[in-house]
Amino acid sequence: MYTIKDKILLAPGIKMFMIDAPSIAQKAKPGQFVIVRKDEYGERIPLTIADSDKREGTITIIFQEVGRSTQDLGKMEVGDMILDLVGPLGRESEIDFYGTVICVGGGVGVAPIYPITRALHMKGNRIISIIGARSADYLIWLDKMDEVSDEFYVTTDDGSYGRKGFVTEVLTEIMDKEEINMVMAIGPIQMMEAVSRITKEKGIKTLVSLNPIMLDGTGMCGACRVQIGDEVKFACVDGPEFDGHLVDWENAKRRLKMFEREEKIALTSLGCRCCQGGEK
Repeated sequence: MYTIKDKILLAPGIKMFMIDAPSIAQKAKPGQFVIVRKDEYGERIPLTIADSDKREGTITIIFQEVGRSTQDLGKMEVGDMILDLVGPLGRESEIDFYGTVICVGGGVGVAPIYPITRALHMKGNRIISIIGARSADYLIWLDKMDEVSDEFYVTTDDGSYGRKGFVTEVLTEIMDKEEINMVMAIGPIQMMEAVSRITKEKGIKTLVSLNPIMLDGTGMCGACRVQIGDEVKFACVDGPEFDGHLVDWENAKRRLKMFEREEKIALTSLGCRCCQGGEK
């Protein structure tokens, strides 16, 4: 059992938990994730470790309430106990000195890109960060990203904060005027695909973090398989980071939609003990 030490509402439907998990905090590296199960009836949810504190023995996770399971998780409060928390899982990020690195975060993807950006900055890279959201209300961790960036840009779809438009527009402008050694992008799949398409034209190394449907997190079930070039990879053990230029994006998008019908049923059903963890 893992105790929720702190809970913060970062934006509408986006919540942050700080969880007491000493063994995971000691080993967590940028880019790795955990699998959370709220209770014995809960779904297994993969969530990136947004931050960790070895001294305090805590990890931080940030999630958006988009389905039944994340909504149920979001109802938990400080002091509540999470049944299962498995991790750290996945390969750690490729932290090295590259030169000038652009880190692109979209929506809640700002949470997982933060520890990677921080680590790249500490390695001596010149960091240009671009983060975006649909409106000012959905921007998270602006101060944290600014602290670990040499240049910092913010976009919103509606222009309510920063520049109106998309992160890809700023990315293109920067690449046109200076040499970029690497790009790291995390966010909605459409955004990561667009970033990868733009950087491929320039021949710039690009890494993305994929979050496909996942069950066990150990590579046994095969649910998280993705097509990377000519190879089938499992995001939980081979990733979650991959070369954005090699990802089969159409395949990845199809697989993300496999259980849309079931997800809608779960959201609209009255529920029972087996899916809610409570009585009718």
